[in-house]
Amino acid sequence: MRLVNFIKKQCELGRPAARGLIAAGRVWVDGNQQRDGGFRVTPYNSIALDGELLQRGTPCYLMLHKPEGVVSATRHPDHTTVVDLVPAELRAGLHLAGRLDITTTGLLLLTNDGFWSKQLSRPENKVAKVYRVATEYPITAEYVQQFAAGIYFGYEDMVTAPAHLELLGECLARLTLHEGRYHQVKRMFGYFDNPVRALHRERIGELVLDPALAPGEYRPLTAAEISALSPR
Repeated sequence: MRLVNFIKKQCELGRPAARGLIAAGRVWVDGNQQRDGGFRVTPYNSIALDGELLQRGTPCYLMLHKPEGVVSATRHPDHTTVVDLVPAELRAGLHLAGRLDITTTGLLLLTNDGFWSKQLSRPENKVAKVYRVATEYPITAEYVQQFAAGIYFGYEDMVTAPAHLELLGECLARLTLHEGRYHQVKRMFGYFDNPVRALHRERIGELVLDPALAPGEYRPLTAAEISALSPR
């Protein structure tokens, strides 16, 4: 169903009035302002008018083990996307709660609940993201000190938030971040001219990637897992 028809039906309005509400930016779909009356909505979408929920939608929360070579997007002309790994009947309204680049593997969350995912990604909520990092050259104690102090990114003219680096081996470490800058992990190690050879996200908040999931597999989150990731 097109959004204009949904608003028309739910609010018992004529088409011009329904289009006017949408054009004025008063309608939100999955936590995002939607001004296109032709936008297609399904029972999976959460739809609100002036902050009042008109349709809660059927909630869907998935944990996926992202493989290398798959794009963190809902669609892509040249590559398989993470959404392509999910059955078609679950895809309506599905989006990513955070991203991993094409070479990075590990824990990725998919949902149709825009309010939940937006809260999860807010910097002020400081949700930890934990990565296992393998580098080309040895990682020393100097890295630990510098990551904790913050690293200057000239492109954004900012210093990264303090990050915890745990040394696991000569060229292996576990990194905990509380923010998500563009290619942040690779750029932080790039400060030391040390290329990242493998990057794997192990955990988001208290949620650990299920070891039973092979790359490309997914499962629904439990009620306890959803609650653990919801802002207090």
